[in-house]
Amino acid sequence: MNELQNKMPLIGEDAPAFDAVTTQGTIHFPADYKGKWVILFSHPADFTPVCTTEFMTFGSMMDEFKALNTELIGLSVDSIYAHIAWLRRIQELEWNGKKNISITFPLIEDIRMEVANKYGMIQPGASNTQAVRAVFIIDPNAKIRTILYYPLSTGRNFDEIKRIIIALQKADADSCATPADWRPGDDVIVPTAGSCGTAKERMENQTEEQYCLDWFLCFRKEKK
Repeated sequence: MNELQNKMPLIGEDAPAFDAVTTQGTIHFPADYKGKWVILFSHPADFTPVCTTEFMTFGSMMDEFKALNTELIGLSVDSIYAHIAWLRRIQELEWNGKKNISITFPLIEDIRMEVANKYGMIQPGASNTQAVRAVFIIDPNAKIRTILYYPLSTGRNFDEIKRIIIALQKADADSCATPADWRPGDDVIVPTAGSCGTAKERMENQTEEQYCLDWFLCFRKEKK
């Protein structure tokens, strides 16, 4: 497998296009997801313990993501038949208060690793035959906005994935940035001033809505 096959697309780049067979039929990405945010994620294998807990969690949060105009697409190098059998078994399981979980988002069959290679999901240091736990958050313009990687042994933090979606949408809508550990309703960061004069003015003309800790760190209060 050469370096080109393993090259990971970078934040800000166009998400690689693909057509794929899935548990929900053939999908054409990104054409089928125009105007939507997308979480494209890979897992090492069907019928494995960590992956099972992740799919139960993703399945239980589908409505929360849909409310954020966000669609889910899963991927592993297993066959469509293995996918279907595994998802049926998941629906019979109960874990951590989750039960009767029906997975209705598409799960890609990627036996030839074509999509996985486009997204750098096959990493020989981890496995030559399994995708790592990758998460790509892709915006409505099919641009990659966030990339997360987890080792095979560690399940993903789904609250954080959801928080990232909300933070990106907030930043896009209000031309702001979000500080460490930001949650909806918390104050946001005002972009840094472009000149010394503007920076000085911001420090001297603070308001109830906007305040600065220093010329390079100004916040805007959010309505609770």
